[in-house]
Amino acid sequence: MRTESMKTHFRLWAIALLCMLHMPGLVASQELAPANPNRVKAAFLRNFAHYVNWPVDAFPNSSTPWHICVLGPDPFGDILETSLQGRTEQGRSFEVFRAETLDQLPSCHIVFLTYTDDARRRAALDRLKNKPILTVGDAPEFLREGGTIRFQVDDRVRLSINLDQARVATLTIQTRMLEVSSEVLDNGVVRRMR
Repeated sequence: MRTESMKTHFRLWAIALLCMLHMPGLVASQELAPANPNRVKAAFLRNFAHYVNWPVDAFPNSSTPWHICVLGPDPFGDILETSLQGRTEQGRSFEVFRAETLDQLPSCHIVFLTYTDDARRRAALDRLKNKPILTVGDAPEFLREGGTIRFQVDDRVRLSINLDQARVATLTIQTRMLEVSSEVLDNGVVRRMR
């Protein structure tokens, strides 16, 4: 029992360290509190550009910015722009786009889906499936529907990752991100990581 407690403590410490080292916009536990989960989500969206590798042809040229897109009702307000302002990752700046439908969006690298309607969300995920796009959402069935990363932000941040979908989208998720994930869907099987 003590060993399990130590493992849990280490995992929480690792997540906090990961957040502090790679999320300069956040200030330790104060900002990680569930009082503002959208601030935490915005910081993670920014940092996915660090922990996920896209194929070279996902960008027209070396100066093309990251396109982070919100599909559906926008939960962020100005939080996302504030989190991304002046930041770069791999030498690229960030641009944010919002739309109610995929047809209204430019090409995106990260799409945060906020649809609450299951059918609409599944249809969007199906259209994005074979493209080098990291799909992120917080719906309970997001991974099973074909999403790549599912957020849960409550007393702590939990990430679930669909490696099968990442492979289809030709995205590589770094091991460091897998290590702090709650569960991973790999070859059709969900494995609990912690």
